[in-house]
Amino acid sequence: MRQRPAIVKIAEKSETTETTVTITLDWNDEEHHGTASGPADDSHRPRIIGEATLRAVESVTEGALDLDLAAIATTPLGELQVAMAQIGVKATGELFVGTAMVAESDQETATVKAVLDALNRRITTLLTA
Repeated sequence: MRQRPAIVKIAEKSETTETTVTITLDWNDEEHHGTASGPADDSHRPRIIGEATLRAVESVTEGALDLDLAAIATTPLGELQVAMAQIGVKATGELFVGTAMVAESDQETATVKAVLDALNRRITTLLTA
């Protein structure tokens, strides 16, 4: 059994003014989906992707976690680009931070990985308890 959810697919549907992102995660041979929508411009895409990832994680945990995307960004770090996510657990007020390197200009995957990195230990504890 896999210890952590894995990224299966990042799907994006853009209209003139709105973008919808669906993140699909695999856990225990089941697919879990999370969807979020927002303005269709590049400055909002990381937040929309992050929110969709949180919804997928909430599905994986069967609602055991109620999560909030406190902050998300991509920034240079030396010669690299790094995606960073700050995630809050609403019930406890705990904050977690995750990071992921942007590989081959793929900010979408790095954003999902940063969110998962912030939550992986918490998710693993819930799912293996």
